[in-house]
Amino acid sequence: MSPADRLSRPLKGMIVGQVRALFNDQARGERPVQRRDDALFPPDSVAWRVHGDVTSMLVGGIAALLLQMLHPSVLAGVWDHSGFRDDMQGRLRRTARFIAVTTYGAPDDARALLAKVRRIHDHIGGTLPDGTSYRASDPALLAWVHVSEVLSFLDGWIRYGEPGMSRADQDRYVAEMARIAEPLGVEAIPRTRAEAEALQAAMRPQLKVDARTRDVATVLLRQPAPSLAARPFQTITMQAAIDLLPGWARTMHGLERPGLGVPLLRAGTFGVASTLRWAFRG
Repeated sequence: MSPADRLSRPLKGMIVGQVRALFNDQARGERPVQRRDDALFPPDSVAWRVHGDVTSMLVGGIAALLLQMLHPSVLAGVWDHSGFRDDMQGRLRRTARFIAVTTYGAPDDARALLAKVRRIHDHIGGTLPDGTSYRASDPALLAWVHVSEVLSFLDGWIRYGEPGMSRADQDRYVAEMARIAEPLGVEAIPRTRAEAEALQAAMRPQLKVDARTRDVATVLLRQPAPSLAARPFQTITMQAAIDLLPGWARTMHGLERPGLGVPLLRAGTFGVASTLRWAFRG
């Protein structure tokens, strides 16, 4: 081992430990998901590339939540059936673990988790403030949730991981994600980026913002950091997520880009992403 490696090892270990603590509930005995060659997605899949980057996935995940809550029925499911005010960090952690297990984990574990989530959706429903009923298992709602995640994860990776990603690989990623969508009950599953964008555009007339939307968005964006060490990372990823949103979604939320600070924000986020990749390379 070189002198540089000996000096950097403690720093790498500290960074990796902080990240693993952020995404694994150690009180429940959770450990990082081990990558397996027999996972639902093979090692040469685009999903392994996209989902393996901590920073771009977190930025994309937050952007996806901001998009998803613009649909009144999706928002109602969160409002009526979750403790989002007290456990937003837990919600993000569970989402990250879902992605890790279904992408890299044992196939039986992945299928069991997908079945569990579908059963949960089957029992979530209620009535919107205007009297309209909703069900979380509605294929149209599931399609909105799915396409919001797929495009946000993909755009986060392109911006902070692979700016030159080919359109063919973007289409391949969208098609691969059908392996998650189908078991969850999504019916209108996009197979290309163009199809995903078309589905998103078709759903826009159903989207709205009200006091409840603003409340949930505020809880998401202003949640306290899990530790002092994580505070700078959380601040920059939240701002990067807002920047990643389509302009129309940012306008609906009443959120603004940091103006002339956009280049600095993107450079800073790219720097964080590069640092984490360096730390996880061992």
